[in-house]
Formats: sequence, structure tokens, C-alpha cells
Amino acid sequence: MTDTPSPKPGKVRVPAEDLRAFATALLEKGGLSPEHARTTADVFVWAARRGVESHGLARVPAYLDLLAKGVANARPDLKIESATPATAVLDADRAPGPVALSAAAEEAVERARVNGIASVGVRRTVHTGAIGYYVSKIAERGLVGLGFVAGMPNMAYAGAKGAAVATSPLAIAVPAAGHAPLLLDMATATIALGKIRQARSNGTPLPPDAAATEDGTPTTDPEKAVMPLPLGGAKGSGMSLAFELLTSVLVGAPIFSAFHSDDPAGREHRQNALLIAIDPAAFGDPAAFTAAVDATLGTLKGLPVADGADGVYYPGERSAAVAAERGEHGVPVAPKVWRDLTDSADRLGVTPPGAG
Repeated sequence: MTDTPSPKPGKVRVPAEDLRAFATALLEKGGLSPEHARTTADVFVWAARRGVESHGLARVPAYLDLLAKGVANARPDLKIESATPATAVLDADRAPGPVALSAAAEEAVERARVNGIASVGVRRTVHTGAIGYYVSKIAERGLVGLGFVAGMPNMAYAGAKGAAVATSPLAIAVPAAGHAPLLLDMATATIALGKIRQARSNGTPLPPDAAATEDGTPTTDPEKAVMPLPLGGAKGSGMSLAFELLTSVLVGAPIFSAFHSDDPAGREHRQNALLIAIDPAAFGDPAAFTAAVDATLGTLKGLPVADGADGVYYPGERSAAVAAERGEHGVPVAPKVWRDLTDSADRLGVTPPGAG
């Protein structure tokens, strides 16, 4: 490992490979197998490299806590159930999301290679991590990837009082020939829960119509805000409900109805997902497809730039540039995140990067 400066005010930069090895060691000490620890760490480092801090290295201590409490199963028995060649359900047995969804993405790719398209549902996982990672892995294999996730209700629903639906994300990745793949990765909420916590810590007001109080009243006061509002009002909450049907209900593991029932088990943390892989070769020449994707993205990039804008960008372009820069110069880690990581390292007997 290369030398890493000790924590100082502001962020420290750590080489991505060092962070991956560090996170892997911590997760392995937390109970995951070496393979599952590497897989989970890779998802966190991928997010950190692309600037998705909410799903980056800050998740390592949180996952260690999930493992210690038994919410996440450190030694899951993953099972594939399939009734047709192009579909499958992966029962995750409460595996960490990166473990379950990485396996589901691989299954979807292999089935799509044969059948042109494949969908793999994931049942009973625990926090999926950055959904964009899994569809990106599908795109790296030359296929189009789509992903949907449903989780525990923590967001308002248009017209309902209190937390009703989840901030369910969707992601789409499309491979290109010369450009970085298009990667649309978004939640159905206007603002992330982490942004609310950050505003509360900083004492800064929230944007209008982004968050709400416990009863669903919109507020800009971070001290009163407890949940995000759906993106586009009824549109965002409707998408979240649709994703619950496409994931949880489809794989026989409803979350929404159980959460709002009188059954205490309905409040137990869990998530479900659906990954879809589409092989362009099933529609024609895959090389012609990626060339046409390049032409489309190039046309977009060539459009006149609006006043005040610094350029025209397609989804995933800027985060890919951030990933390239951080791959060369190291990944910045916030002081609090670094402290949490090193505290975990001290407790588990793991040597942080630059300390050995």
C-alpha cells in the first residue's frame, strides 16, 4: 500500500486499490467470506470513485453494524429459482445487497446471452448499495442493463400522511463504443435522506418542496424534516409504488403492504430488486448499435450550450470523469468517514492504509 496522510481538517486522498483492500479486510473481519467481502467493498469503492458519497466508504461501518446485529446474513445460502430460460428469482437469504445483486447481474447476463433478454428478481436482500453499479457491470459486458429496487417506506406519498413508500431507485446503463456508457441512476425522491442529515448537522435550510415533517407537511427546516418528498410529486411516488409491484410483489415478498399492516415483522429491514439485461445482438449488429449510441451522445454533446451552463452532458458522463480523476489521484475521504473507518479498524485489528 502507498503511504496515506493521517486525517487532517478536510479530506484525505487514498488510492482506490488501498481503499478496496482496506474495506475488504474490514468486511471480512465483520464476518463475510473473502469473496463476498471483496464484492461488497468493490461496490463501495465504485460509488466513492464516482462521487456518490452516500453509497461509498461511509457504508462500511453501517454494514459492519448490520452484520453484527444479524440484520445482514454473513453466510447466506443464495438460491436461484427459475421456471423459464429468460427469468429467475434469486433468494438472497438476507445477504448484503452487493453480494446478492452482483450474483443477479451475472445471472441476467448469462441468460440474456442465450435468450436475448433476461430478468432476475432478488428477494430478501439487505440494502442494495449503489444500483448503478450492477447495471454498469451489465453494460461492461456489452448489454443494456436496467435495475429497480424497493425497500422500507421512508418517503411521503402524494395525498397520504406520513412515510408511505420507499425512495426506490432506478438505473439504466447503455454501452457505447467510444464514449463512457450512459448511466442514469436516480431515486424517486427529491432529496436523499443523507442530505437531510447533512443539512441538520450544518444548520443550513433545505430546498423548498424537498422534505417534510413526520405528518408530511413540507418544510425547509432540517430540524423538523424527517423524510424526503417524492420527485415530481405524484410522479415520483407513483414510480415508487410501481417499483414495489415490479420487485417485491413480483418475487413474492411484499414490503409495502406488510409495513402498513399490524404485523411487527412487516417493519423488519429488507429490500427487493429486479435486474434486466438486454443483448443488442438480439436486435441486430451490436457494433452498429454501440456506434449509433456514440452518434446519439455525440449529437447531444454538439447541441448549443445554454447561457450559464458549462456544457451539455449525458447521464453518467460527469461521474465517469470523476472516477477517472480519482482513479489517478486517489479517492477523497471525509474526516468523519475516515475516523469511522479507522475506529472500526482499531476494534477489528485491521491496519489502515499508510499505517503499516
